[in-house]
Amino acid sequence: MEIIARISRMQARSQQLKREGKSIGFVPTMGALHEGHLSLMRRARAENDSLISSIFVNPTQFGPGEDYKTYPRNMDQDRKLAAGVGVDIIFAPSVTEMYPEGYATYIEVDGLTEGLCGRARPGHFRGVTTVVTKLFNIVRPDRAYFGQKDYQQAIVIKRMTADLHLGPEIIIMPIIREPDGLAMSSRNRYLSKEQRQAALVLSHSLKKAEEMLGRGERDGEIIKDQMAQLIQQEPLAETDYISVVDSDDLTESTEIKGQVLIALAVRIGRTRLIDNILWKDPNSTKI
Repeated sequence: MEIIARISRMQARSQQLKREGKSIGFVPTMGALHEGHLSLMRRARAENDSLISSIFVNPTQFGPGEDYKTYPRNMDQDRKLAAGVGVDIIFAPSVTEMYPEGYATYIEVDGLTEGLCGRARPGHFRGVTTVVTKLFNIVRPDRAYFGQKDYQQAIVIKRMTADLHLGPEIIIMPIIREPDGLAMSSRNRYLSKEQRQAALVLSHSLKKAEEMLGRGERDGEIIKDQMAQLIQQEPLAETDYISVVDSDDLTESTEIKGQVLIALAVRIGRTRLIDNILWKDPNSTKI
């Protein structure tokens, strides 16, 4: 497995792979790898001739007071995990390599970025779309893999890729959970034992929503209210948002029909966690 830090070198290797007729699967990450990342890599390994993953903690997607400086970084561990699932190349540039002095170009997607995490984290998605565009231009993948846990991010990137004709097929894969239901996240490492237990309130509230839908409830406001009441029972939890939105355009769904995303962000102590479920009305004809 190669580790490449220079953009020019990564571009040269990608061009070489293309000349050889090899397809490229790409999994962009910020490191601190866990089973969620590895599931994307395994799928990419199975579907492509070559597998490239990036490890880059992108400063432009962190806002003031967020955890950029403390975000977990462990390249040695990440390298071992990536090698174990068959990654061919890790692209691990420095911040100055990606954003040299005088850098002044950013990418924004309107509409899809306004709600959910976009409302709570202004500028976040501008940083995400900018760095992903740069990575796509450097790596030139045929397919790129993202997790459903960051569903809004994945949908934004899918829209951007189509609008800008960037090329890669965007593949969104299911959330990987711990045995007790907690969605896997690099930020779970911040949690104390007590906070780790409290964090289960996210998946419990989503399960409650799923049960209500199964019983025939279709009022998004009622579902959100019941979820909020459950979360309020956990003293360590503070709700950032709870949303029920259309799974395609992320607009709020008051009356639930078709396929919806039920998503939430909750702070457990100083750690902000997100989770979601996709739910499709069994009577819907929407594909």
